[in-house]
Amino acid sequence: MLSVSTRQNLELCIKFAHSGFMNNISGVWTFHEIKEGDYVSFLYGARAYNLYKVEQKVAIKNSETCPPWQPITFQQSKKTYYFPFRLFLKPIREFNEPLVRAEFAYVAENLLLRGGYRRTHFQADQTMLQSVSQMGTLWKNRVSILDLTDFQKFVPSFSKNREIVNIPEVLPFHEYILQALVKDYLRDFRHLQELLQATGVTGISPERLEILGEKALPQGHVDILLKEANPAGTSYKIILEIKVGPAITRDISQLHNYTIEIGAECITSWLVAKDIRSNVQKLALDKRISIIKYSIPELNSNALTYGELLNDFKMELS
Repeated sequence: MLSVSTRQNLELCIKFAHSGFMNNISGVWTFHEIKEGDYVSFLYGARAYNLYKVEQKVAIKNSETCPPWQPITFQQSKKTYYFPFRLFLKPIREFNEPLVRAEFAYVAENLLLRGGYRRTHFQADQTMLQSVSQMGTLWKNRVSILDLTDFQKFVPSFSKNREIVNIPEVLPFHEYILQALVKDYLRDFRHLQELLQATGVTGISPERLEILGEKALPQGHVDILLKEANPAGTSYKIILEIKVGPAITRDISQLHNYTIEIGAECITSWLVAKDIRSNVQKLALDKRISIIKYSIPELNSNALTYGELLNDFKMELS
């Protein structure tokens, strides 16, 4: 579900079956989290609008003047944002539904516990997709054509070297991007099976799990949630906390509290970090939390595209 900032922008999104994300880390994170072939709906004013399939993703140079949206200047920060990261969508179903419907509970709970939107997008689970695929009616309206042939495209890249950062073409490597990499890495069943075995998880196959983004809880939120896509009798879950840098003892305590909050169906919890200190390792062992180290060898000195990051990305039990 894609958050839209104003009614006018929502109308333009629907008119052109088109979505754009800002020239910041949240925008490029959303751009990479959403894949061609995914299904999306627009979210505005606590209502969900329509169902679309993502047909194409494009990053556009010099998008300050690229239609259909005008740049937005925020009063508090005085910063002006525009929309270089674009999705071309195919309308599937037409509906306009309030989030108070039970079918939207997974996303609505996240919104309620977070106290509002403050996010570019919210990932729904398989159950919710099945529900919205039966809402409203099949799309019958015509969509206006948006001609962007005069604008050049680019592939965004990421770097830890601040001297070569040049937003939106080169962006700083951020925890959001690491979260997206972890999710894509685990979607390879071989990788997920290796980590399940390494952390002692038995009796559940990778094919039964869906990999979701942030899950809000009364005490905070977990960065990544793995849960059974089609539970029967039990609904097993694995929660992940993601840290770009070294893990600290507070991370372990926080993750342990989340595990208690979810309860007995949380079969394991993983802390993913770059570096692990001995005191953190000891506390994790006491709390029965698995620490997973990630590595991206080429990132330290280069600017890498998301595809290059994913090719270079590794996770292993510490």
